[in-house]
Amino acid sequence: MTATVAPGSSASSEPSFRSVPYASSVSSLWLSRPVTLLLAVASGAALWAAFPDVGAWPLAFVAVALLYAALRRDAGRAAGWNALVGLVAGLTFWLPHIWWARYATDTVPWIALAVLEALFMALFGVAWTWARRLRWVRRRAAVRAVAFALVFVAVEQWRSEVPFGGFPWGRLAWTVAGAPTGQAAWLGGTTLVSLLVAGAGVLLALAVGRAVAAARARRGGVLGAAGMLAAGAVLVVGPAALPLASDPDLVAVEPGESRTHAGTVVDAGTGTAEAGVLRAGAVQGNVSEPGLGAFANRAEVLNNHLDGTYAIAADQDAGEYGDAPADAVDVVLWPENGSDLDPQVTPDVGAQIDDAASAVGAPVLVGAQEYPDTGGRYNVALLWEPGEGVTERYAKQHPAPFGEYIPLRSLVRVFSDQVDRVTTDMIAGDEPAVVRLPADGRDVPMATVICFEVAYDEIVRDAVARGAEVLVVPTNNASFGYTAESTQQLAMTRLQAITTGRAAVQVSTVGVSGVVAPDGTLVARTGLFTADHLVADLPLRTSLTPAVRAGYWPGWTVGAGAAALVVAGLVAGVRERRPGRGIAADGGGTAGGVGA
Repeated sequence: MTATVAPGSSASSEPSFRSVPYASSVSSLWLSRPVTLLLAVASGAALWAAFPDVGAWPLAFVAVALLYAALRRDAGRAAGWNALVGLVAGLTFWLPHIWWARYATDTVPWIALAVLEALFMALFGVAWTWARRLRWVRRRAAVRAVAFALVFVAVEQWRSEVPFGGFPWGRLAWTVAGAPTGQAAWLGGTTLVSLLVAGAGVLLALAVGRAVAAARARRGGVLGAAGMLAAGAVLVVGPAALPLASDPDLVAVEPGESRTHAGTVVDAGTGTAEAGVLRAGAVQGNVSEPGLGAFANRAEVLNNHLDGTYAIAADQDAGEYGDAPADAVDVVLWPENGSDLDPQVTPDVGAQIDDAASAVGAPVLVGAQEYPDTGGRYNVALLWEPGEGVTERYAKQHPAPFGEYIPLRSLVRVFSDQVDRVTTDMIAGDEPAVVRLPADGRDVPMATVICFEVAYDEIVRDAVARGAEVLVVPTNNASFGYTAESTQQLAMTRLQAITTGRAAVQVSTVGVSGVVAPDGTLVARTGLFTADHLVADLPLRTSLTPAVRAGYWPGWTVGAGAAALVVAGLVAGVRERRPGRGIAADGGGTAGGVGA
């Protein structure tokens, strides 16, 4: 692959791979189409392993580095090929990452969702090919790292919003919820965290490329490679210096460990409290037949969560949480669909919940379904106060397309009859995710985001901006078996705790449930498909993090920057194709190696 040079210009002004001894064979190897596809597969596999349940978060940086290396074919003629490279990387990642979709539905829906999300990676391959046509992007390594990260995260943001409201699963940020990089969410949310991961990954690729080139040419370049590695390390560990709300007395749960401190109260960072402490119980009722879902275990689900509430009441009466009246729990949290019948219209269910709430002496946040006379259904969290019934209600704003409602039902049925499993489409609620809990003589606002809503930054951020002092994530993972779906979700809860500076409780029908401190530290978690309950002291916080104050601006800024790069690259490509002009062959600077 030889550079085209304008008449009268010097070939040395835009070095090609061929201009360096030995570089011809190196460039031919790393830019050959079979190798780029192998790099794409390796990138997708590494990214999959960076997420739970494997959870090897450093591989997120390796995945980006490999993708950068795979997308280094000629900037002038490789948009179509790089789309294929992106698609291959995307499929390699998405098919195993959302294996839980196959478990919960069937092969066709799983593959369809994986292909749809992988197409965004193909779009990124095209967008990056166009953006790097800019001469100042090609020539400057630091600019390439920034440009690559901007375009990657912009595409990640777009797929989190479209189609049908988007699908934020699989964002780079979720991989580093327990790593120093994840603490940047306090400053700029998931957008900034993904930017840091992507940028550090490109710097890793560039450092390796320079080191390999220097070694083979037996010339300088090692210092440059070391500098890039150092810059990447700053992006990875630098966020640890941010002033998060941290409690030095926290005891973290080790990865994969199940620890609920049965019979005791878990401290979720009470040293960071700004408006008191909320003592919350959480009940994981479990189901007897994993994989069938909560609604396949009718009545059993309700009874299990009633039993868990009575267990908390028994521990409380026995003095397990303290003997003073102030030691009693302020609320008991049930998961999404914790009651498979609506207690508002089913008197005997309402009576059972009221009895349990009276026994524990606290309101119960009940997950249920409402079926209005106008049709459809709502997925709701109902605050049931003993002797009063429902006093607060939140209806899920973002039902999951193809899971809770079926868009284009008649068309989709042609490809899979699984759509008929959703007999009644869910309706979106139109109120913010805030439930006000009477506690300590005032109403404590809780951000109550249901299940997949924890992945949508705007829903969580809006609730906290409206005054929520703690984060509650009721979820129903009964349909996903022993897959990684629930632990992937717990990583999101941890990162949203950092983003908002709020303690969080994820409470699931079957697990994994967990308690998270405001700095993202996981202090308690349950196992899958076990009946369990826990009690935690949650610090109530009112201050707003920079990420919450920033609102949509980080995402808008990244999207605008990426769009400007792509448009400018397209214009540059048109100009360089005019007679007498050309495009540099490498599109990436220093010759030789995977990351040059």
